[in-house]
Amino acid sequence: MSEAKNPLRIELRQWRQFVVLAEELHFGRAAARLHMTQPPLTQAIAGLEQTLGVRLFDRTRRSVALAPAAAALLPEVRELLVRAQGLPALARAAAAGEMGRLRLAFVSTVGFELLPRWVRAFRQRWPQIALELIEATGDVQLEMLARGEADAGMVLHSPGLQAPGLASARIASEPLVVALPESHPLAAHDHPGLAALLAEPLVIFPRRILPTLHDAIFALYHGSDRAPQVAQEAIQMQTIVNLVSAGLGLAWVPQSVRQFQRPGVVYRSVRPPRGRAMPACETSLVWRADAMSPTLAHFVDFALARAS
Repeated sequence: MSEAKNPLRIELRQWRQFVVLAEELHFGRAAARLHMTQPPLTQAIAGLEQTLGVRLFDRTRRSVALAPAAAALLPEVRELLVRAQGLPALARAAAAGEMGRLRLAFVSTVGFELLPRWVRAFRQRWPQIALELIEATGDVQLEMLARGEADAGMVLHSPGLQAPGLASARIASEPLVVALPESHPLAAHDHPGLAALLAEPLVIFPRRILPTLHDAIFALYHGSDRAPQVAQEAIQMQTIVNLVSAGLGLAWVPQSVRQFQRPGVVYRSVRPPRGRAMPACETSLVWRADAMSPTLAHFVDFALARAS
């Protein structure tokens, strides 16, 4: 039979016996350290050599010396035993969620400010949890969570979103600001009026990726009896801002997008008409409550503490 069909079966006990004998180079002293008698140790080493198909020790009546194979094996076997000794602690840490992997999806707006701070702090608190970060729009994140391809997601939405079938926690809230081409006349105002802005072409994300926020922005126009003049759609906020820089129109973006400094673009807070408020947006952490793991529980607790 081939070796692949009949793999070597060597127990850790045999490797420990090998290491002790390699250190003592004396069967009697090695047996004493192992709390056994010499004959079983001699038989165990002979059995190990037979299993490996190589000679490990050169023996005479007066001496025991390492054979070349043993000298090459010794550092590797020592490392193996050290790692094996640490396995119970690793198992306990994994069961407690103190180590493992967390697949975290996020929208691009989180990457400007919140995500870098949180990743640093979480890694300092839980250094043995590997964070796998996946940038994705909100609609894609919901699909990933449903398929079990992500453990949690950070999604952008208008206030009050309840994601069907998901647990959620709000982690950030911020107003919308307007991104304008730097050369636009309205860019000269620190707080341009809403009415003038609503007459300008609009660069916006498709409704399917952020339906609640898309509807809130459109409601801003409809509330003033205006129809949005959509000049261009784009998925990523960075792309939207770049299109504003190219002069295609203005864009309504979360305040955190100000961190993305693109030449040719300015951000302005908008002065709404009396009695009206500008739309705001929220970022929530979402996850499947029926797929809560100890590792995910640590991140949820961390997120709630940071958000509060």
